[in-house]
Amino acid sequence: MSKTPGESLGSGQGSSNAWVKFLRSYGPTPNNTTLFDEYVTGALGKAKVAPITLLSPELQKIKAYLASEARGSILIAGTAGDGKTYHCRSIWSELGGSPQEWANPSAIKEVTLGDGRTATFIKDLSELTPEQSDASLALLEDSVLGAEDAKFLVVAANHGQILERLRDLGIRQGRIHPLRKPIQDAFLLAGGAPDRLAIFDLSRAGHRGTLGEVLSAVANHPGWSDCGGCPSQEDDAVCPIYENRNRLLGSDDHGRFAARIGDVVEVARLNGWHLPVRDMLALASNMVLGHPNAKEGLMTCSDVPKIQEANLVEHASLYDNAFGANLPLRRAMSRPVFRALAAFGIGSETTNAADGLMVYGADDPKLTGTFDRLMRSDPVYGATPGYLAALNSYLEGEESARLESGAAEFLARLQTQRRRFFFTVPDGEPGYGHWPMTAFRFAGDYLSMVDLLSGGGAVSERTRARLVKGLNRVMTGLLIENDDKLFVASSGGFSQSRVSVLCDTEAPAKRQGGKGMRIRLDPLTARPAIDVALAQGEVHPASFALTPVRFEFLCRVAEGALPGSFSNECLEDMLAFKAKLLRKEELLRQRLLLEDDEPGSDDGSLALNFIDVEQSGLGLSRRVSVRAAS
Repeated sequence: MSKTPGESLGSGQGSSNAWVKFLRSYGPTPNNTTLFDEYVTGALGKAKVAPITLLSPELQKIKAYLASEARGSILIAGTAGDGKTYHCRSIWSELGGSPQEWANPSAIKEVTLGDGRTATFIKDLSELTPEQSDASLALLEDSVLGAEDAKFLVVAANHGQILERLRDLGIRQGRIHPLRKPIQDAFLLAGGAPDRLAIFDLSRAGHRGTLGEVLSAVANHPGWSDCGGCPSQEDDAVCPIYENRNRLLGSDDHGRFAARIGDVVEVARLNGWHLPVRDMLALASNMVLGHPNAKEGLMTCSDVPKIQEANLVEHASLYDNAFGANLPLRRAMSRPVFRALAAFGIGSETTNAADGLMVYGADDPKLTGTFDRLMRSDPVYGATPGYLAALNSYLEGEESARLESGAAEFLARLQTQRRRFFFTVPDGEPGYGHWPMTAFRFAGDYLSMVDLLSGGGAVSERTRARLVKGLNRVMTGLLIENDDKLFVASSGGFSQSRVSVLCDTEAPAKRQGGKGMRIRLDPLTARPAIDVALAQGEVHPASFALTPVRFEFLCRVAEGALPGSFSNECLEDMLAFKAKLLRKEELLRQRLLLEDDEPGSDDGSLALNFIDVEQSGLGLSRRVSVRAAS
């Protein structure tokens, strides 16, 4: 993917490197038109730097489709910022279309192929007039369902746009449009499109891989070569822009920062966030150039000498910039990427061990060695003179530090250090971890589970046991320790009851002979799912999608948290799953009564299975017969 605005080259103190200006134009500023492919072509003639080039897996698939000379049309779908226009422009170039013609403002463009066919391009369906839309959709239908081989359509549209246009056209024609349902099924089920319609859904692109490619393209861009000999780096001075670029490059931490921000974005995706390429570019630009004292929160080279002179380099920390801390809150939260990352609470969440190290480590003999290795070793963004001075003032209890406003400065610095700690603490560091510094403390286990299932492996027994224990505590409302079987419990009548001591049935924690719990990977969503079969040969077991937030909920409940204290939404989801299991158990019991009952007298007794909790915390099902008094 290529985005190229033009800037004039400059060098020396007080003038800006053209590449840095170029990168800044992608940042989260109010007028970052460079993020829109529609403005790229016009800037190509003025460009003095190489474009940011990203390899798009979907583009390679489209090119392979074109090379096959298959008949039919192409639909490029996605949300705003996914790169639909870029893909359209790339196909146009691949088929021999001229850049000048593409820059023409007309909404519909045509190019004649070498085999005589005509390709009609619509880079944005929403730009068409009703008459143009009807004619284009007629060509789409003829080329897909009819015998039209001389012409075909290449159209880019949001999911809702194409479906709405097809629906409205069908209503006006007094019929159900024959393409609407197949296209809708393709969007929802990743399949089912007609043979002569190639659908490429850009919204299904993986976030972690896309972000990694963006960060690599930015960090390795040839424009950084213009920074050689820059006065801002003379005499061991630290240029915050170049420092952030080097940290993004990952040469000193073996790519740890890029890997962890990629993991965070992947968890966000699995939680339902869709972050298009446009947001990834804005995030990368902000991480490198962010500074709260710069205009619009983004530095240029001319800002660096002033920042150095004021000793404000430490406030350019890319660890803060990753969460938009350099931006006004309203502007940061207007971007989906920063809203998604804010949900992790990185900087606000912490552990006693991590805060103890950051606050007392400089003076505590037991912690000094670890403090020097994890904090003082980073003189730019770690234990800086500014941080140590604020820490000393806070600990010594100076009058200003005791005031609420005085403590706020140190607490803000502490929040910054927590973010840095999340990205820099080594894996396997004794006593310290990075995921416990977030709202998703078990996200590491979740990602490991996804990786195992993706590779055809089985979930670890520790993870399975924790999930079963959490499920049992939600199902029963009791603090039971069972992790080898699943209790499907009720209160005797109300399936949504939060305390249920009647065990309707049990299921093994691991699928055995077709019965019990199984954890699988849903091929459509790429998320894990819990399937529970209450009987052998059950064709449609009860299924529960296991998103990261639901996984976190069950793990925290298993560790002792009260279900309602973490997320009422997750609790309601779990109770709905419990109701589904109870309904399946009821249907199973009715079927067995019809098949297996022997004729005999009814003595009026009722058998109930109560869940008793032993001193060890294990729950046991105890059968009790109840007979109504005559």
